[in-house]
Amino acid sequence: MEITQVVAKRSTCLRRQVGALIVKERRILCTGYNGAPAGIRHCCEVGCLRQRLSVPSGERHELCRGLHAEQNAIIQAALHGIPIKGGVFYITHQPCVLCAKMICNAGIKDVYFLGGYPDQLAADIFQEAGVKLICMGEDNKNGHDEN
Repeated sequence: MEITQVVAKRSTCLRRQVGALIVKERRILCTGYNGAPAGIRHCCEVGCLRQRLSVPSGERHELCRGLHAEQNAIIQAALHGIPIKGGVFYITHQPCVLCAKMICNAGIKDVYFLGGYPDQLAADIFQEAGVKLICMGEDNKNGHDEN
């Protein structure tokens, strides 16, 4: 999980730095951090649309220039032909509903995260799909899985 925090330092998001790893058989397959797509100016250069519009965290994900760390990790795996089905995600923050749907369709079986994120629908989707959502951070007061 410490590696996810190092990966998050590459983030160009002004609101939240997120890092993600996909691991399979104890090997890191790919990493991702949140930021603008390749060839697009980063928020640290042009400002944050979500901040300008006062969009609360966890809402209106489409109002953002950037990709989420989980999305970037999945895209990097696809770009380089790395199979991730059956892998495990390690992420600095609990995934949003958009990422939850992608993670389920990618065949990921477990998602470990440190910090919470206000998206109950994402947690519900993971539970229904049988993907374990496991908090390893301060949000995990009783030391148990969320699902």
